[in-house]
Amino acid sequence: MGIPTASQFATVMAKGEGKTRRTYMMKLAGEIITGEPMESFSNEHTERGHKMEGEARDLYAFQTGAQLERVGFIKSGRAGASPDSLIGQDGGAEIKTKLPHLLAELILKDEFPPEHKAQVQGTLWISKRQWWDIAVYYPGMPLFVKRTFRDEPYIQKIATEVDKFNAELVDVVTQIRRRGEAVAA
Repeated sequence: MGIPTASQFATVMAKGEGKTRRTYMMKLAGEIITGEPMESFSNEHTERGHKMEGEARDLYAFQTGAQLERVGFIKSGRAGASPDSLIGQDGGAEIKTKLPHLLAELILKDEFPPEHKAQVQGTLWISKRQWWDIAVYYPGMPLFVKRTFRDEPYIQKIATEVDKFNAELVDVVTQIRRRGEAVAA
């Protein structure tokens, strides 16, 4: 709570005064000031993903033979990650769902989906793991699995941007608290 997480590292790394980045910063500022977690965004796609995640995890474990270890939140300094699963001492897995037409395109491209690079590389950074699989699922479609390894230059870029974001976040929280004190005085 109150720290940037791997699932939002792409937002943290956004250049300029992006509305999404600012909104995320204000959410974290609110968490820090109130000590309460803010509500997270949900829509039919994220709800579908949550409902299918167990089935996708089981299929991934069956097809790969991996022993999946479910873990909670991993914190490292002023950042964190909530991995879907850790595997052995060096790996992990991120489980996603996509609509059939999007999954079909992903299967044909046979590449690690770039929209998940910041999250997965960030999770590798936070968890200190060496590799991560992404498993993308939809019932009736082939399971897409692609492994990626640590990309140290990219991880350094994430770390730098997270540090900048956290410095801005401290400044925002300080400003809000000062204004609150001024009103109370």
